[in-house]
Amino acid sequence: MGSDRKRAAPQASPDRRQARADERDRKAHLRALAADDRERKADLRAGAADERDRKADLRADAADERDRKADIRALAADERDRKADIRALAADERDRELLSDSATARLQARLETMPVIEQAKGIVMGQEGCGPDEAFDLLRRASQRSNVPIRELAVLIVARSTGNGAGPTAVTIPLTTHDP
Repeated sequence: MGSDRKRAAPQASPDRRQARADERDRKAHLRALAADDRERKADLRAGAADERDRKADLRADAADERDRKADIRALAADERDRKADIRALAADERDRELLSDSATARLQARLETMPVIEQAKGIVMGQEGCGPDEAFDLLRRASQRSNVPIRELAVLIVARSTGNGAGPTAVTIPLTTHDP
């Protein structure tokens, strides 16, 4: 009985063994093909990601170039403004020099501002009921208190009284105060 148990397992035929080996080889080949396919797909995804990164870099470079050009334009505009300011300052300086050097120019400047100051004096005289000297004194003191030149103060007063809107109506400069 013991010998029955030790009976040898039936041997597979060589054709069956070959078929199993072929099946294992085929499955191994399919696994290798699947792995190659996965690797190829991963390479394609990596290539697509690299392409997206390259395009993003190109867009960033283009934006940087636009910003650089805008900065250059802004610097050029600032330079033009600076030069215009320098020209305006030089013109103002020439005007000041001309006024200080030329008695005729000083007289001309007074003649240009005198009419509006006289008009403002007349308005103040009418409103305050005072004489010309007192009206001018009121204008002078208001000019000093508000730190506004008399000629500009006169323009504001005349513009406000004529209602032509040439001057700011929100600005109020009291002409009479109780100065010590």
